[in-house]
Amino acid sequence: MSQMRKDVFTGRWVMVADTNAVHPSSFRVKPFQRDSAFCPFCESNEASTPPEVFAIRRAGSRANGPGWSVRVVPNSHPQLGIEGDLGRQAEGIHDLMNGIGAHEIIVETPGHDRGLHELQPEEIVEVLRAYVTRITDLEQDKRMRYVLVFKNHGEGAGAHTIFHPISQLMALPVTPRNIKTKLIMARDYYRGKERCLYCDVLRQELDSNQRLVAENTDFVAFTPFASRFPFEICVLPRAHNSAFSRISASEMENLAHILRDVLQKLDSTLGQIPYNLSLQDRPFVRPRKDYWETIEADFHWHLEILPQVARITGFEWASGFFYNPVPPEIAARCLASSRAA
Repeated sequence: MSQMRKDVFTGRWVMVADTNAVHPSSFRVKPFQRDSAFCPFCESNEASTPPEVFAIRRAGSRANGPGWSVRVVPNSHPQLGIEGDLGRQAEGIHDLMNGIGAHEIIVETPGHDRGLHELQPEEIVEVLRAYVTRITDLEQDKRMRYVLVFKNHGEGAGAHTIFHPISQLMALPVTPRNIKTKLIMARDYYRGKERCLYCDVLRQELDSNQRLVAENTDFVAFTPFASRFPFEICVLPRAHNSAFSRISASEMENLAHILRDVLQKLDSTLGQIPYNLSLQDRPFVRPRKDYWETIEADFHWHLEILPQVARITGFEWASGFFYNPVPPEIAARCLASSRAA
């Protein structure tokens, strides 16, 4: 019989299979094939993308030319436009506004043949530096309330046409509903207990050691108690911090190490599995009366890694419930025992 587990971060119920008979090999998919055709994101093809908005470069190299290690460019087919006013208005009972925002591509490496998990930690640090720089810059735009950083790796995770290792960034004039739900749950927990929900979960995960995948001085990776997907992973800072942009240099190095470790464990356990990675950060704090006055104390930024090994069916879409055929305790055991490259 399956178990019903409640996610303390969202209030969502998840059905988790009650089984020990899990074989990671059954979740392996066709290896991710990198296209060898022309790629606009490879070094020396800079003229094929919009002009860069940020880059980490060798001294003496010129903007929009070779010599970079990480490069950020506007998406050539953006879902939101940076120019214009929000134009908030009503249409009867409905609300609408213009599609204002930013949609950027973070090109993680000049080469085409290495994924994020195959980069050296110092190279991943540069990718993280690009995240911080762009979030900090876009926070100055008063039209924006939230920046979502995410990565789609593999065709099964949405990378249908882009094979070069990239992340994406979208600045939004509203806070995404999923983030708002987490904010509400964290705020309500803090109001009742005067403690951070995420810090309490972190302590419990460390004490129980049932779902730990990896840890270092600054970060802990674990499979959440109410994981929606098989081998879902949360990476949480040990030190309480509501905003990713305030990460220190030493924390950034340790985040690069644990992120590489976890992604390599996934690769070792499941093969070249498609996955989605996202930064779950707080919204920009704008002066508004009675608006999340305790957010600095109650929210705790984190990363979510969602391997795409199980299809979402009509039941999930219709009910909002998820069915996870792999108990997170078993998933953690498989991942923790795997050897990173």
